[in-house]
This record gives sequence, C-alpha cells and structure tokens, in this order.
Amino acid sequence: MVAPAVPEITEEILHEAVDTRTESLSSLRELGPPDLVHLVKQPLKNPGKHYGVYHHVTGVDASSSASLAAYINTLTYKEFGNSATAKTVEGTYCCYNAFSRVDMRVHAPFPGSVESYCVDERGEKRKATDELWLETYLCSVLRAYSYADDGSGETIRKIMGVRRFNPVSSTETEHKFLSAAEQLFFRGWQLGSDSVVQVPNNVSNHLTAGLLKYFSTTGRHTSGINLFEKLRSQNVEVASLLAKVLFMGNEEVQGVRVLYEALKESPMDYVMLDTQAEFLLKKAETAPTPELREERLRMALGCADRSTIAAPSEFGTWARLAQVYVAMEDWENALTILNSCPMFTYQDKDAPVMPEPKDVNLPTLPETRLDEIDSEPDSRFSEQVDPSLLGLRAAAYRGTFKQAYSILTEMTAKIGWDQLLKIRSNVFVMEDEYRNEKQEPSYPAKRNASTDALRGSPDHTTNGETAPKEAAEIDEVEDEKKNATLAAEQTEGLERPPSAIDPEVVRKAEENGDNEDHFSRLNNKRLCERWLDSLFMVLYEDLRVYTIWRTQMAQYRAQSMQYKKSAEEWEILGSLAERLQHTDEAVEAYRACLGQRFSPKALTGILKVFEKQKSTRESVAALIRLVTWQYRWYSEFSPELLHTIRTLIEDEGAVKVRSIIQATNLPQNVLDLTHHYAALCATFRSSGTDG
Repeated sequence: MVAPAVPEITEEILHEAVDTRTESLSSLRELGPPDLVHLVKQPLKNPGKHYGVYHHVTGVDASSSASLAAYINTLTYKEFGNSATAKTVEGTYCCYNAFSRVDMRVHAPFPGSVESYCVDERGEKRKATDELWLETYLCSVLRAYSYADDGSGETIRKIMGVRRFNPVSSTETEHKFLSAAEQLFFRGWQLGSDSVVQVPNNVSNHLTAGLLKYFSTTGRHTSGINLFEKLRSQNVEVASLLAKVLFMGNEEVQGVRVLYEALKESPMDYVMLDTQAEFLLKKAETAPTPELREERLRMALGCADRSTIAAPSEFGTWARLAQVYVAMEDWENALTILNSCPMFTYQDKDAPVMPEPKDVNLPTLPETRLDEIDSEPDSRFSEQVDPSLLGLRAAAYRGTFKQAYSILTEMTAKIGWDQLLKIRSNVFVMEDEYRNEKQEPSYPAKRNASTDALRGSPDHTTNGETAPKEAAEIDEVEDEKKNATLAAEQTEGLERPPSAIDPEVVRKAEENGDNEDHFSRLNNKRLCERWLDSLFMVLYEDLRVYTIWRTQMAQYRAQSMQYKKSAEEWEILGSLAERLQHTDEAVEAYRACLGQRFSPKALTGILKVFEKQKSTRESVAALIRLVTWQYRWYSEFSPELLHTIRTLIEDEGAVKVRSIIQATNLPQNVLDLTHHYAALCATFRSSGTDG
C-alpha cells in the first residue's frame, strides 16, 4: 500500500517551526498537537544554502527513538535519482507526552548518529527515559484517534498538511497499545477529558474515550472485555467501561449483570448509573410493546435521576435525564432539567500555531486522482453565499452547548415550535409577566437548586468559569430580537420567542428589596438561565432560515422553476436541516450540493442515511469517494470510515462487499484505497470477513 504524499511547508526563518513549538509547550492543555517533523534541506545546485521544511503527522509508532528516526528516513528515499533537487541534511521529530508534559525529540543528522531527548515547558532539555517513551507512545495512539477526520473533512481543513496513519493496524500492534494502556490506565485522568466532562476521573478521560473509540471502530470487543476485566479487579469503577464494551459486542445480559453487581458495591457511581440509563433508553426505543417501552423508560428515569444526585456538577447526567423525559414526552420536565444543566467552557483540541510560511507545497499522488474530487478545492472558494446562511450561530456550537441544542431541536421536531414556546412560558417566568406582576405581592420564582448550589449566585458564569463564546454573545439577543427582519415575521407565522426574565434582574431586585411585592402568580415558575434563553433565539434563527428555504422551494416548484443556490449554500442548508433533524430535506440539499461539485461534508451526510437504510451499493459508492478524498489530503486513516466498512462487511460479508467495490466503474488505483480498509477488517478478523 503506497503511503500518502508528503506535504511540505517552507519556513521563512530556519528552525522557526521547532522554536515556535517549544514556546507553545506551556500553553498546551489537552493531548497535545499532532507530531511535528522538521527537515533541513540543502539545494543540490547551491550546497552552501540551507532551508527548513516541515509537516505534521499522527499515527507514527512513537515507542522509541529508533521508530521515529525510521520515519524521518522514509522522507529521504525520494531524494535519490534524476528528479532530485535537494537533499536532507538533518531531521527532527517532535512528539508530545501529555502525561509528563514534555515534548520528546529525535534529532537525526545525515550522516551521523541519532540523538533523543525531551524538552519541558520551560524549554529545557531533559533525558528521554523508557517510562517517558511508554507515555509518549500511548499519547501518540490516542492523538491519532482524536485528530482523525470523520470523513466530512472538517478536521482535515483545520490544520494544513497533516499526514494521518493508522496507529494500530495489526493484532501485534493492538497488543502493544493495550499493554501500554493497562500500565498507565489509572493515570489516564491526568490527560484531561472531553469538554462535556467537568472533572476527569478513572473512567472518564481521554484515555478511556480513546480505548472505547478503538473497540467500537475495530470491533475488537473481546480484547476490550479482557482488558477491562483485568482492570475491574483493581477498581470497581471500571465496571462501567466493561459493560459498555459488552453492550457493543451484543452481550447485553452479561453487561447488565456486571453493572448490577458493581452498583451493589458502589451504589452512587454516576458513570455506572448513566451507563444503565443510556442502555435502558436505547432498549425503550426498540421495545415491542408500549407497556414494555414505558417500563424501560421508568427504569431509565430512576437511574438518570440518581446519577444527577451522584454527580450534580456533570453536564452529562442532567442531559441524560432530559433525554429520558423527552422520550417519555414529559416536555415540561424535559425543559426544566435542560435548564438545570451546568454548562462548561468548550476546550478545543490543542492545535499548532505556526508562523506564516514562505511557501506551501501540497502535492497529489496519482493514486488519488479522481476528476470529481480534484475539482473540489478550486471551486469552493469562489462561490457566493447568502450572509444569512453564514450567520447561523448554531453551526458553531460545540461541547455542552451543542448537546443541549440537540435536545432542544429534538423536542421541536416532535412537538413543533409553537407548542415548545407554550411549554416554555408554562415553565419559565417571561419578561412581560415579570413586568406585569411587579406591583402585586408574591414570592420569588423558583431557581434551579442544582445550578444555584454550584454557582453560589444565579449569574451567567458556569461553575466558576466565564461562559464560552456562545454564552458571552447572549447580550446580543435582545438587539437581534428588536432587529428581526420583516421577512421573518411574515414566514408562515413563525413566532419569535418572547424573552424570559433575566435571572440577573431578579437577583438585583432581591438585593434592593424590590421582590417583596412580586410574583403573585409566578411562584411555581422557574427562572430561565440566560444561555438557554439564548438557545431559543438561536433555534428561532435556524427555523426562520429553514422555513424561508422550504417556502421558496415550494413556490418555485409550483411554478416549474429551478431553485438556484451555490454548492456552498446547499451544503449549509443540508447541515441546517440535519441539525433540525429533518433528514429527507438534508439529503435533498446535500444531493444538490454534490450535483455542482464534490463535498466530503455533503457526502458524509448522505452516507449516514445510506447506512440507516442498509443501502449497501450506495454506501460503498460514497465510501470509495470519501476514502479517496481523505487519501488525497494525506489521511490513510479515518475511524468512522473504517467502522462503516466493517459494518457493511458484518451485514453483507466480505466477498460481496469486495465484489461491489471492484464492480464500481472507477480507476483501479482508487478502488485499491478502499480495498485497503477492507483488508484491515480481515486482519482484525472482524465478523463477516470469512465470507
């Protein structure tokens, strides 16, 4: 299998890429950035001149200085022959160790002996020990999964010129990975956690997330069960991870038994309770009778409710409880619990911040040439886009805000916008009510006990931290409401959400003693958190644009006219419809986008639907193009695409899937890239690979 092409970014000043990385070490907070590979080159026609080039990479074996030096050597192979214009005189490989917060470095001069060392946050050199190499290796595997693209191209476009390799491509390398994970497992909390987790612990951190992602991607459930069985004997908390992998492998009875026994020993373990609630929620969706569905939801409710008591500061427990209420169609409680969710500042992955380059060379391998894909980069930057589509703030939501918004859109999809607004006004104190009631004696409205206890005061900070950008923009909401366009007001009667009373206003009124004669009819209502009030306005923006689009589409069709949008606009509309959980409309928009140019985001959106519909041939056709596009941009590894082909092979058998790939009317070199993914499944002996 040919390796992806090598991007080359040329420095203005020799060594500035490595120097910049060294300066940034003290600011790293997560797993660290992708590995940096820096080469000093000498032009053949001007031996006295040196210049520096670099690229980033993930998935290279970082278990020793020898393995990293070997990677540097592979970059020099093409420098021999008549086409060579320069030769490498030295190379440096930088790989971050997030456990000990040092950057492991391997320096390889040509010719000369390899030197390995590490650099700490102060920029000082330290000795590279075996323990540091073990930590570094494990971090490199986790980064390979963390920085992998999901097929949509979003991650690839964030950082320019990153080569992505599969860090675990055989049962031998799996053993090496899991052995390192076992040795360092109970230090995993040091790596931090996903942004929706407030406090990392033994079972909620970047290491456990990476392990679960690996088992889910590869289907190597037995390996996961064996690992977590051993670790559970040391700490009962690990039972939640063991149960999750058992559920992945369809060993549900054993998974339930593991949780049952572990909860007898640790009855208020919130991760175990949440795992139970999640399992019961999924089983309720597939219940054969309404009575059984109701019973499972009641059980899920009990588990989710207890998990919020066990971990009141964790977003995930409250979000799960809200999801249970949504499934029970208890809309008022769903909204009340959603309002109780503690919201956290979103912490993005560590990304390299490099100096402006002198030159950028992004070469293409002949093996990735496909006309419809090659035209994509040029056309997308010249397209016109309606400003109203670019301004949709929900598209930028991440972390807790993205998940809370998803719950809100699910409620809207099920009961409609008008009904949601009625429930909102039943649950929360609206601003007009507050003003009208100010002259009448009463009692203060209820606050959220969970968040009040966390915050100490009902302001819009989040657990002692300033709310993220999404929440910081809340102050703009009132102005946006006042400036809403006439077109919005006339769009199929879509009602603009009235303002809920700002908790800060109530707090100030209480401080001034103005609330003694207040809230006569409102004592059973709650104060709406400002972030949730903002989410309603953002949802209104999404619905307004969506409704205008669908209305205009219907009008054009009625007149037998073509509705024209640029490919970029269709891609945004598809994402909008997907966000609002209108699947058919999302596919329609994504198809319109692909009709004009290739878009990995649009094709990934359609592939999700193909997978749900079990449309094997269509899934394979989409998969081939996405794999090729990934390879075109230096990525031979996407966990999501590997998971997709593994699922297809499990459902249809390897022989059928391989024959469908081969029967596609595309160049053989393109098909071979997807065959490589199928071969990985055979290597891991995935279900279905024997026939």
